[in-house]
Amino acid sequence: MELIYVIEDDDNIRDLIKIALEGFGYQVKAFETAEDALQKIGADKPDLGVFDLMLPGMDGLAAIRIIRRNPDIREMPIIVLTAKDKELDKVIGLDGGADDYMTKPFGVLELAARIRLQLRKRAPKEAAKDVLAAGQLKMSPKTREAWFRERLLELTYKEYELLLYLLENQARVVSREELLNNIWGYEYDGESRTLDMHIRTLRQKLGEEGGDYIKTIRGVGYRFRVTASPENEG
Repeated sequence: MELIYVIEDDDNIRDLIKIALEGFGYQVKAFETAEDALQKIGADKPDLGVFDLMLPGMDGLAAIRIIRRNPDIREMPIIVLTAKDKELDKVIGLDGGADDYMTKPFGVLELAARIRLQLRKRAPKEAAKDVLAAGQLKMSPKTREAWFRERLLELTYKEYELLLYLLENQARVVSREELLNNIWGYEYDGESRTLDMHIRTLRQKLGEEGGDYIKTIRGVGYRFRVTASPENEG
């Protein structure tokens, strides 16, 4: 039985989520504040967290950042619930370490479906290699660190996930839709340039040589490739 943490300061919403998820067969622990959840989370090691962003005291985004820095629990999937529905708020929440984003009001059936999706994505897989390398780039999935020419890269959570996904799939072109669904965890909507912004900042942080590893395949998506190829590349 998977353990889910629910952090929500509204009593009615918190109770609704807890009762609904228990009805779906999950074990649920509910908290009013992020501080209360963080005191217990290290010992419990929940399988997934559902966080409100607007909380009394520490906000949900600050709590997520703390979780992502803790090697024991940083891989825990996190779904954000919030009344903020602006695209920039979604980008901030997702780039801050959340795996998915739902705006209030929401349906418990959809929440349960998104929880199942995140849990499936984090199901046990083949043990990760200690270090992945291509050209002058090295990445450690276990420590979530990346280096270019032995220089440690200061990457955000989503920048790291994006670069690792491209590196792991370097044998092929990865479409924009695949990147958005696997890294941001939601169907992309509207005219946002979030993916392009992340590619641009990755290239900047990798430097001129490393940035050239990420190829733009016009009309399709991106490909990680150490050896340049002039065909269709931007």
